[in-house]
Amino acid sequence: MKAFIIVAILLSELYTSDGVPSSRWSCYKKVLKERNCHNIANGMDWMRPIESLQNHFWEGNNCDIVCYCNFRELLCCPRDVFFGPKISFVIPCNNV
Repeated sequence: MKAFIIVAILLSELYTSDGVPSSRWSCYKKVLKERNCHNIANGMDWMRPIESLQNHFWEGNNCDIVCYCNFRELLCCPRDVFFGPKISFVIPCNNV
């Protein structure tokens, strides 16, 4: 019975926590709790819109991570993984 309780607690922690990767080389999803794609930039200083692409954002001050907003979920990947190495250098980035 104790094992069942421990497993239930661990599963509930996984369900309620945000998915933050241990290394930035893979893609991850982040659920937008009180925002959607239209108001994501308001109040989220770490997300900057990519002007040439709708619903795409840079994460942080660098241009290493690209996020795509799909309704209430962000899919974030490294720039080369998201766009591919042949076209990633063409996407403009304005560092802040």
